Amino acid sequence: MTDMPIGEISRRSQVKVPTIRYYEQIGLLPTPPRSEGNRRLYGTRDLRRLSFIRHARDLGFEIDAIRTLLTLQDNPTQPCAEADSIARDKLAEVNARIDSLMALKEELEAMVGGCGHNCVGECRVIEVLADHHKCLHAEH
Repeated sequence: MTDMPIGEISRRSQVKVPTIRYYEQIGLLPTPPRSEGNRRLYGTRDLRRLSFIRHARDLGFEIDAIRTLLTLQDNPTQPCAEADSIARDKLAEVNARIDSLMALKEELEAMVGGCGHNCVGECRVIEVLADHHKCLHAEH
């Protein structure tokens, strides 16, 4: 389908209208031609590009990485080493966040597991948080 107005491409790509305009401003999406009534008109190529950008954003890629990936996509005969590198870096970042979240989970489980459900003066949650604060000040 060609000559889609911005509302239609927004609906089809699941990208909000202001975001589409932003992607045009920063050069991720080419500025579309306009109708005689000065309305933006998008084509299927624009829809595919917006869908690519949305999926990349959903996976957590930053704008600069997406820009590079789009440049690579626009030149399909290039080696894919740079795309692989970008994906590997994102994977390493995700793994680091998972490790951090697992450590957080373990600390919270220990905190909650040690709770005797007595009064606040004997609360393990309060005690652990207070002791952590003391440890931070002792290090400085």
